[in-house]
Amino acid sequence: MVTRTPSPSAPGTAPYHAQLFIDGVWRNAAGGATLPVINPTTGQPIGTLAAANAEDVNDAVEAAARAFEHGAWREASVHERARVLNRFADLFEADLEAFFRLETLNNGRPIVETRAQISRLGQFYRYFAALALTRRSDVIPVEGPYLNYTQRVPLGVAALVSSFNHPLMILSKSLAPALATGNSVVIKPSEQTPYTSVRLVELLAAAGVPAGVINLVNGSGAEVAAPLVAHRGVRKVVFTGGSEIGRTIGASAAQNFAAVTLELGGKGAAIVFEDMELERAVDGTAFAAFIAAGQTCICGSRILVQRSRYREFLEAFRQKAAGIRVGDPSDARTQLGPVISQRSHERILAMLERAQRDGAQLLTGGGIPANVPDGGFFLEPTVLYDVDPRSEIAQDEVFGPVTVVIPFEDEADALRIANGTRFGLGASVWTNDVARAHRVASKLLFGMVWINDHHRLDPASPWGGFKESGVGRETGIESFDHFTEQRVVTVNTTGRTVDWYAADGTAKRLN
Repeated sequence: MVTRTPSPSAPGTAPYHAQLFIDGVWRNAAGGATLPVINPTTGQPIGTLAAANAEDVNDAVEAAARAFEHGAWREASVHERARVLNRFADLFEADLEAFFRLETLNNGRPIVETRAQISRLGQFYRYFAALALTRRSDVIPVEGPYLNYTQRVPLGVAALVSSFNHPLMILSKSLAPALATGNSVVIKPSEQTPYTSVRLVELLAAAGVPAGVINLVNGSGAEVAAPLVAHRGVRKVVFTGGSEIGRTIGASAAQNFAAVTLELGGKGAAIVFEDMELERAVDGTAFAAFIAAGQTCICGSRILVQRSRYREFLEAFRQKAAGIRVGDPSDARTQLGPVISQRSHERILAMLERAQRDGAQLLTGGGIPANVPDGGFFLEPTVLYDVDPRSEIAQDEVFGPVTVVIPFEDEADALRIANGTRFGLGASVWTNDVARAHRVASKLLFGMVWINDHHRLDPASPWGGFKESGVGRETGIESFDHFTEQRVVTVNTTGRTVDWYAADGTAKRLN
């Protein structure tokens, strides 16, 4: 659980501590180790987490497997599982204000963003509870006097390895369908942002999820995620994060033939055609580029603008980006918070320096803003232009408040630039030409395409990418089904059994 010390202001005391949750019991790590959790707004610790090791991971997987085999959740009726998930959604929505503030404290997103995102999460659990009640199996019209039907059965233990940028949203996209379909889970939150995930697990237990069905292990990727995804007791792995780590995780899971869903990197393209109203295009692409301080895989980190409107767009976009209010994320007026860590801060500044050395022009930003909390990992919203589409800054994921604006000539040129990346997660098309919108969308090599919008999701809509942006889908019926295996049942309806070995001269069916 998340606990607070009696005197959080006392020197040397950490106000928050995140424990492990294994087999229905909150506990510290077996080895007693802890890690600090840093507030990105100040650069100072806000608490600690219990740092698990391979022993704790094994305990968690074995507890999840025992719970699955025992069947209290797996064999519960879909009506009972739906009741528990809806009960949890009620508890979660009653506790929203605490979740808003804790997530903003932990990952530095402005409170206005946190409120907008987290307030919707109850819908995800309600949607998958409803899907459990209504998802039908198939009856297949096979040849002969047979009834052939399918059943979907839960996989077993699912490992959910989440990211720092949207801790609750990313976890819920997979946790809700995993539970709705009757699986047991082991959750590994980001060690940078563990607190709201821990609180979520507390409420799920309070809602009536049986002991052992949900387990949570905090700690570093090397000490926790690596042994978790390689554990022979895990039947499915869901990971959100970088493509290189995703490749390693996919290879580890494959050794045990575990199913995987990998939501990995992105280099989103927002394509603005000349017929689009300038104000709408600027407002929409600024949101795409700078929401969550650009720390999102579907960030609009490449804005492609038709050359006839390029200079006009640059000036309007410069004004928009320069006017974004950067500051303390707990202030309701703040529009852009810090990046997650000192390491990210330094990496992004180094990328900007290389980009300008390679010829990219700075439109606005590029530095550390004034009048922000001391010690925080803040960056100005940054826009580069006249960027080579093949350059590092236009090809590699920045994961910060940085975007590039690139001109294009026509549809073919826009598609060449947009698709010219190893990623394929999310893109948007901005035009008032309906035919063009659908035509371009159909040729974009991305798993998600928005028209005259960006970064929209719904629990009913599948979420995922092409190419190095991952495999599988989160949310939607697709995710629900991916947490199950299909069993086919064939029933002989004749009331007779053929004697294959009778020498009666009759033709017999072999299969």
